[in-house]
Order: sequence, then C-alpha cells, then structure tokens
Amino acid sequence: MQHTAAQTSPAGEPATDRKTWRRWAAVPAIVVTAAALFAVYLKLSGTSPMNSDSANVLLMGWDMLHGNPLLHGWYASDVSVYTTEVPQYGLLTLFLGVHPETTHVAAAMTYTLATLLAMLLARGGTSGRSALLRMAITGGILVAAPQLSAGVYALVMVVDHIGTSVPLLIIWLLLDRFDRSAPHWWVPVLTMILLTWVLIADPVVLVMGVAPLALVSGIRFIQGVWARRGSRWTQRVRAQWYDLALACSAGAAVLWARLAERLLRALGGISVDPYVFGLKPWNEWRNDILALWRVVQIYGADYRGLTGAAFAFAVLHLVSVALVCWAMLRVARRFLSGIPLVDQVLAVAIGLNVVLYAISDASIGGGAHEIAIIAPFGAALAARALAGPAYRPGQRRTVSVSAFRLRLAGLAAGVLLLGGYLAGLGYELTQPAAPPDNAALASWLAAHHLKYGLAGYWQASSVTVDSGGQVVVRALPPHSTQPYLWLAKASWYDPASHWANFIVIDTQTTRFATWLPRAAIEKDAGPPARTYRTGPYIIMIWDKNLLASLAG
Repeated sequence: MQHTAAQTSPAGEPATDRKTWRRWAAVPAIVVTAAALFAVYLKLSGTSPMNSDSANVLLMGWDMLHGNPLLHGWYASDVSVYTTEVPQYGLLTLFLGVHPETTHVAAAMTYTLATLLAMLLARGGTSGRSALLRMAITGGILVAAPQLSAGVYALVMVVDHIGTSVPLLIIWLLLDRFDRSAPHWWVPVLTMILLTWVLIADPVVLVMGVAPLALVSGIRFIQGVWARRGSRWTQRVRAQWYDLALACSAGAAVLWARLAERLLRALGGISVDPYVFGLKPWNEWRNDILALWRVVQIYGADYRGLTGAAFAFAVLHLVSVALVCWAMLRVARRFLSGIPLVDQVLAVAIGLNVVLYAISDASIGGGAHEIAIIAPFGAALAARALAGPAYRPGQRRTVSVSAFRLRLAGLAAGVLLLGGYLAGLGYELTQPAAPPDNAALASWLAAHHLKYGLAGYWQASSVTVDSGGQVVVRALPPHSTQPYLWLAKASWYDPASHWANFIVIDTQTTRFATWLPRAAIEKDAGPPARTYRTGPYIIMIWDKNLLASLAG
C-alpha cells in the first residue's frame, strides 16, 4: 500500500498544523488588541461631552428594549440608525443604565469595531510579514486619527455615519473573502440582505455602498463579457454571472429597504425625516475649500489654531492624508487592470463621498462627521494599494542592494511615523475628561425639585440623561414653542400624561446656544411666576402645565 508524505515546513512541522496554530494564536491576539483599543477610545471619548444627539439615541435604545421594538411614536432625524446603533445603545442600557457613561462606552465600541474590521479588510488574503505590514498601516492611520475636539466628535462620539461603516466593512470583508476563491451563489444574496439592513439605518449607504458596488460590478461584468467576445452571448453572460449578481443585489437592496421602511410606517413604527441634501450653486462650491479641508480633519491633520506639540502631531498626520491620496491614484491607474473588487469599491466610495460632500449643502454648517466613513475606508485602501501584489507589475527573484536599502529606509520611516502617531495619541489621552453638556444645569434643576420641563434641543435630552431621569426636559425647536419632533417621541408632549412647568433658555454664545427667544415664550405661555438665573441659563417657572398652553 502506497502512502504519501505529509507536506512539511522547513522547520519540519506539518504545514496544516502550522496554519491551524496560527489561526488559534490569532484569536487571543485579536481579543487583546480589541480590549486595548476599547480602553484607549473610551478614555478618548471622554474628552468630548455627551450631547442631546447621543442622549436621544440612548433613550430610543432603552425604549426599544423595553416593549417598543418598532419605536412606535418616535420621530428620527434623516439618519434613523434604527438597525445599527439604536439596538447597540439599547443593549448597553440593560447593563449600564441610562447614563452619560453609557454613550461613551457605545462610542468606544463602535470605533473599536471600525478599526479592527478595517485592519482585517486591509489584511486581505495575505499572511506573515505582509499581513502585519498591511494591518500596521491601517491601524497606524486609524488609531490616532481622532483629533481632540472636532475630530473626536466626528469619529467617536457622534451617532452617525461612523457607525454605518461597521456593517459596510463586514460586507466588504465578505466580498473580499470570496472574491479570491470560487464564487458562491449565496454571496450576492447575503450581500443584498446586509445592504438592506444598513440602508434602513442610514441613507448614506446609497453613496458609500450601493452605488460603488453596482458601478464596480457593472464595469467588471462588461469587461468580462467583452474579453470573451469570440464566444456566444449566453456563454459570456454565464461566465460573468457573479459580477452581474452583485450589481443586481445592490439595486435590489434599495427596493427591499424602501419596502421595509413602508412596512415599518404601516405598522406604526419610527418615522424618518425625509430630508434630502441639495447641490450648491456653482459659484459657491467652486470656491468652497473649507469643505475639502474637513477631509484633513478626518485623519487628525487639522493643524489650524494649534501650537506646540499639538501642532507637530497634527502636521505629522498629513502623512496619512498623503498615503490615502497616493493609494487612490494607484487604484485609478490600475482600475481596469485586474485589481481586487474591494479596492475598486473602496476607491469609488471615497471619491463619491468627498465630491458630493463638497458640492452639496451637506457641507454648509455640517461637520466632518458627514464624511467620517472615509477614515476606515481610506486606511484599509492605503494598506491594500501600497502593500499589495496586485499593484506590482512583476516580481523579481532577487533584490538589489539599492532596493534593499530603500525598503529598509521605508521600514525605518514607517516605524518612526507610527511612534509619532502613538506619541500624539498619548498626548491626547492625558487631556482631562469633559463633563456632559449641561451637567451643571441638571444638578441645579434636581436641587430645586423641578421634574419636567422644556428647553432648546441641545439642553433637553442631555439634561434628562445627565440626571438619570430624575429631571426630564423635552425639546422645543429654534425660535418656536411647538413640540420638536426630531429624535423625539410624540407622547413626550402629551398634556394628559405629563406636567411641564418650566422652560430653560441658554444665553451663552457657544455653538449650541441662542435657541429660544424669551419674547416668543412669554407671548405664547404668558409671564412666568418665577425666574431664576444660574450660569448662562435662565429658568422660567409657571404654575400651570405648559404642554396644554403650548401644544400645537
């Protein structure tokens, strides 16, 4: 009887055993990395205060997990996050309660997942040193990208598009895994389901997921059919069925998401604001450099107004911007030359997001969070394009001395750059934590036994969560005394269920100020029985239910 020898490594170990050992060894490495990243981002998120956006999503999540899964009576913003961050925040309230710290835990979880998934996507099908290099490039760009203040808010604390990047990265991982092997029929089906799931939560998926996948798959389908133009048409289409199926799955996801939203509304579920961004006039967006500058801000390179160490660290992050731009150029040059599908999708998504942001009114008053997804997408693309074999026209069997020295110098520069990034991150972690927005107001209202009242949006739900629900404040819209149904529940304003007897006016001149005019309030509600002032706040108290007199 003939036996075949098992394939062994140079060290004498069976190759299969070595692969199995590596896979199992990767599990604790991923767990340790995730724990370390979470601890870092939790500390970093503390430098940005919780505001009413995060507080409202926390209240939505709590309501979802306490008998209202469809969020009946809730009105969302233009981004519902109904299938993404709302369940996440709700699950956390089961263990941590409705407190400001819960929002920081959720924010750290989201950015940790985005970083890890981007690193895994960058790794692709590589192993050994190549895999470590790719993951180091991606991790280096993302770990220190959240810049103090606006950067931390846009990438970590905001409940918005950065959360959408997590399911999108899962989809790209799926496509990348099976793009390197024989195609399976269930991959386009699962892709359609996942795209539908995340599209219900965030319409930006049309730009960052659906359109790039449909466009790239369509181009690959046409290329494949054209390359086999000598055979019959049916044979050519059959040979490219996978690309055609992916393009169709992207389009079908839009239809299924719209049907799901209609069903949700028919069942009395959450209502989403149908706000649609419009294009700016040519004479405005042609000169709007500020919008494009926020791309720099996303990668932690906004050096404006900084001095000393903070300025140096921000300038150092310009290297991240340069790497992503270089990767985009490499993809553009080889776009039709057999590079991986995921590389094409990432490049198209980044390009669409930046261009549409620059020429639409999303950039007018909108922060960098509107383009936050380009951070993990760009970091993964940089690693794949700059350290990927698909971008090298030929492999030499020998390496010249000059080429070896160049590689060694590049490695040294990369190590120094990563060290600088980590030093900058360490500097940010030494900064003190910021208290939640309006924490002093919440304490004052609780001390004066005021239980239910009204205020501007940025003072309302933040006070509710700050006080752990001891003081409940509901929002009024700018320059109006009507209910503000934006990330809110209609029953909050029901005079038969609640008694509101005070209104808070913020008089400070910071970014979330001057919301309610006092004259308009007194015109609709009448003169208050008592008026107090604490810090920048004016608290007006009545001896009646304001919900009955202001309801409209």
